[in-house]
Amino acid sequence: MKLENSVILITGAAMRVGREMAIYFASKGANIAFSYYEADEPWEKTRSEIEAFGVKCFVKKVEIRNGVEVKAFVKETIENLGKIDVLINNASVWLKTPFLKISEEEWDLSLDVNLKGPFLCSQAVAPFMLEQGQGVIINITDLSAFQVWNDYAHHAASKAGLVALTKSLAFELAPTIRVNAIAPGTVLLPPNAPPAKVEWAIENSLLKRVGSPQDVADLAEFLIENDFATGSVYFIDGGRSLV
Repeated sequence: MKLENSVILITGAAMRVGREMAIYFASKGANIAFSYYEADEPWEKTRSEIEAFGVKCFVKKVEIRNGVEVKAFVKETIENLGKIDVLINNASVWLKTPFLKISEEEWDLSLDVNLKGPFLCSQAVAPFMLEQGQGVIINITDLSAFQVWNDYAHHAASKAGLVALTKSLAFELAPTIRVNAIAPGTVLLPPNAPPAKVEWAIENSLLKRVGSPQDVADLAEFLIENDFATGSVYFIDGGRSLV
């Protein structure tokens, strides 16, 4: 599948890595639909940058933990853009709490956004992809699904579940829909990251540098265009998973 003239739906793409993917795909000629959640996210700026490439863009505020809102988002995307070729489940929350202090509310939030959201989005999009005869789903997981991260038990459980969901969907939706996951390492530090954190990220990479959102976008492009890739998790972490 080629990016040009495709329709790519990305959850949580008003900023950070999701935004960079959306803008990059738009530069390749893809039409973009994306969701945001918080009212103060710079979604208007992101939409303007996407549309500057001469492609179409549909944006909607969506609570991806809510099946009704997810189905409405998918339906309106198809009404506005005509189809959905690619779904990228990117929206995520990062909660850090020692295991014995994780509240039920924190546990539910992690699992609902990071796992239930991709489940609902995939279940809503898949029938349309099956009807049109092709489709790609990419889930954004991370290294916590494969490593032990102190104080991130709820986050790791959600991302490990997303890996299992990826494989299940790849099996059940084949051969029409291909499903893969991307596990980034450190590709985008906060603007106010202390020097010690930057140094730690560099030292915990075999390549001795921090990655970029473009690295993730390049890998996603490969997974969209390579028609023999399905059912796998692809690491883009500078070797951090080996450290």
